[in-house]
Amino acid sequence: MENFIEKLTREQKEEVKRQMKLYTQGVQEIIPAEELEQKLAKSIINNEPLKIKLGLDPSAPDVHLGHTVVLNKMRQFQENGHKIQLLIGDFTGKIGDPTGKSVARKQLTDEEVKRNAKTYFEQFGKVMDMSKVDLYYNSKWLSKLNFEEVIGLAGKITVARLLERDDFEERIALGKPISLHEFFYPVMQGYDSVMLECDIELGGTDQHFNILMGRHFQEKFGKEKQVALLMPLLEGLDGVEKMSKSKNNYIGIDETPEEMYGKAMSIRDEQMIKYFELVTKFTPEEIAKIKANLEAGELHPKKAKMLLAETIVSMYQDEEAAKKAGKHFASVFQQGAIPTNVAEIEWNGGEIASPIDLIMHANLLSSRSEARRMIDNNGVKINGEKVVHKDEQLVISDGLVIQIGKRKFAKIRVKA
Repeated sequence: MENFIEKLTREQKEEVKRQMKLYTQGVQEIIPAEELEQKLAKSIINNEPLKIKLGLDPSAPDVHLGHTVVLNKMRQFQENGHKIQLLIGDFTGKIGDPTGKSVARKQLTDEEVKRNAKTYFEQFGKVMDMSKVDLYYNSKWLSKLNFEEVIGLAGKITVARLLERDDFEERIALGKPISLHEFFYPVMQGYDSVMLECDIELGGTDQHFNILMGRHFQEKFGKEKQVALLMPLLEGLDGVEKMSKSKNNYIGIDETPEEMYGKAMSIRDEQMIKYFELVTKFTPEEIAKIKANLEAGELHPKKAKMLLAETIVSMYQDEEAAKKAGKHFASVFQQGAIPTNVAEIEWNGGEIASPIDLIMHANLLSSRSEARRMIDNNGVKINGEKVVHKDEQLVISDGLVIQIGKRKFAKIRVKA
């Protein structure tokens, strides 16, 4: 690549430096970093925005903060005038990304893909300006390839290279089958980058292999190679596992302000700075100041976490909702009060019931075994009193309040 850095004026070099500092914030890996700097310099000299690609197979439409890590990085590029290419894998989505899977993924129907894509568009609008996003569906070019062209595409990659994938290696070692169509997923993703002629592709570290396929195929087709910008996977509220709805350690961007705020306050202290870096709009300088104040003891971790919680809520709701959620948290969780807006559940199951019966009727937990564990761990209260005995028979009265942990409440309304 031509050295565009040498052609920059002093002011232009400062602009490249500013953007590099912003785009590298919280990033796990840039492949290669020097090419990103050169692309930014070229963009400034030619007054031409870079093309930033994010590919999505719309198989899980409920967006949580873990998904927004990449979206926030896209937003940073967008706010600096670069062109966002949001690619919906309506064709590849029917196959399913084999990344991290021990078996082949269920193939999606056209109807499922379209429904999930629509949900993504609505939720992504809370992070990026969707009116300035170029939307693409890879069925536009992949569905038109004839068999001869598919063979030609397959001829540009070796089987040995495809078998470098950790998940494929593990399945072979365990004697688990790999279907031929699964090999074509990274091939097709790489071809997407050829068609879009993108400069940068973003994704999580779990997409390392797929994104590098974009560089590989762009080179094979004589195109300028994209830079791979890989974001870390955000640990959930447990501080250990990747944020996931299935692990129930997530903060959903469509949850109530009170729920979002309460969950954010349960983030582990040692994870706070990572959350500031990856899911908020704070600048690198502002985050460095927060970190320094925490280390110097000038900012209490609780105050920093309240700032983080309020910021997260205000990003996906509004500032007024964030402040109300903060007051709600203070009254309910710090002062032990019962919230005034508790969901009411109608009861017509008799005059007495066990705590587990009430919990399941109110749909506060997913199973009776989970309810038993919660009681054993002193996590259940009835009218503010801790439940000690799982099989205790309670007299049911109108207005009885069940509390699970710190954030889940339900009020029983006895049917007349």
